[in-house]
Amino acid sequence: MNNLYIEIDLRLQQLYLWEPGPDGDLLIRQFPVSTATNGAGAENGSYCTPLGRHRIAEKIGAGAPLCTAFKSRQPTGEIWTSELDAANPGRDWILSRILWLQGLEPGKNQGGTVDTHNRYIYIHGTHEEHKVGMPASHGCIRMKNEDVAELFNLVEVGTEVRISE
Repeated sequence: MNNLYIEIDLRLQQLYLWEPGPDGDLLIRQFPVSTATNGAGAENGSYCTPLGRHRIAEKIGAGAPLCTAFKSRQPTGEIWTSELDAANPGRDWILSRILWLQGLEPGKNQGGTVDTHNRYIYIHGTHEEHKVGMPASHGCIRMKNEDVAELFNLVEVGTEVRISE
């Protein structure tokens, strides 16, 4: 397993992929993201992005075409288009790839009513790429579709994800 880790800064709406090194950590990639409109928080139903230490529990969508739509972590057979979007008003599209997060801190983002995994918090592609760089999600970390596909190929299950304000 590689030793890369992800850092997500809610204040800056940026995701950083780091590789630890003997002389300090090396920045491998940086991507704009869109986190929760409601800000930071971990409670079920809060529509907030959870803080703290997480890990990638599952990677879903390897090899899928960009803009493949997912529902319940399964491809729907749809490829997102603006016409499909117009026919499904209000749908929160999960596109291209899914990195499903699991909290590592009991009581903060793991267990009970604050469980990141049970809240289905993902890093995933979005149909609202024009909103990437500003808070606009329902709790997940949204990325541009090409960016999430690139990140997906660079990380492994078990990669640590640190989310901070």
